[in-house]
Amino acid sequence: MTATKMYVTGGVGSRSDGEAFGDAYELPNFRAYGESCAAIGNMMWNWRMLAVTGDAKFTDVIERALYNGINSGMSLDGTMYCYRNPLAFDPSTGDKIRNPWYDVTCCPPNLERTFGSLPGYFYSTSNDGIYVHLYDNSQLDWRLEDGTGLKVTQKTNYLWDGGVEIAVTPTQASEFTFYLRIPGWSDGAQVTVNGKSLAGAKAGVYLPIRRRWSPGDVIHLQAGMTPQVLEANPRVADDTGRAAVQRGPLVYCLEGLDQSGGVSLSDVALSVGKRPETEFQSEFRSDLLDGVVVLHHAGVAYENGAARNVLYSRYNGESRKTRRIPLTFVPYYAWSNRMATAMQVWTPLLGS
Repeated sequence: MTATKMYVTGGVGSRSDGEAFGDAYELPNFRAYGESCAAIGNMMWNWRMLAVTGDAKFTDVIERALYNGINSGMSLDGTMYCYRNPLAFDPSTGDKIRNPWYDVTCCPPNLERTFGSLPGYFYSTSNDGIYVHLYDNSQLDWRLEDGTGLKVTQKTNYLWDGGVEIAVTPTQASEFTFYLRIPGWSDGAQVTVNGKSLAGAKAGVYLPIRRRWSPGDVIHLQAGMTPQVLEANPRVADDTGRAAVQRGPLVYCLEGLDQSGGVSLSDVALSVGKRPETEFQSEFRSDLLDGVVVLHHAGVAYENGAARNVLYSRYNGESRKTRRIPLTFVPYYAWSNRMATAMQVWTPLLGS
């Protein structure tokens, strides 16, 4: 599933017919089904695999699905829902992607109960200690498997700056292992305990911190939040010559209403070099979509692109003329929360 049939958002099920996976690498964007319930099922399956194995690769899928393919299923005000979650959208088709309810009522209550059950996904215990899987402002009041009481308090702005402070408070000084998840997307994550740096943090694994823990001990995780430009396997036909943008655990998209000059998304392209992460600037906007980090990129628009109304024309070997334009990306989970507008996750690369 993760190697050939999962969308970059963690969504699954490319076909509406039978709500099916489809063939390997069959991942269309406009026609993507990506039912909200299917993304939830993806998360639940990986949760069970994580419980069996303790392998962080399953947690990475949980996080990808949760923050993107699941979270996109409910509007920011909690009143509108997506049954399907495409990776490209054109409102001129007359399709309305968010609705207050559906005759098939699985997705709205499934989203509600998933968000309501999230505290149960944050931690697990084992014979030798405790695992932390997800990061958000929270407090755990539980116990280790030997009966020792334990409180764990997180203070974080994880989605936007990658920093997490974790206070570890056992009822009495105790030796155990704290398994700290290092996200698979994080480059150069840094970990300290009581201000002292720890070696061994590796993306996509749990860092085992074995010590005698006492009340007042604090772990700090700083995950790298550099924007990343992703390419799909070349066998994914819909994404040939295109790229997606991710920052932290969030996949980003373009919405038409954010772009300057009324340019059509079908006429824009990314302009990146050998260090694409340097081609994006991050800006936190407290006034936009309940507060998000937006990404800015100096992309291009093809001249007279929208005016071309001929289905087929002769190739003349000449490069299409372009002009520089600013592109603004928003988190995919927050799309279709303002007005009907075009959207795309996978954007052409200049020259492709």
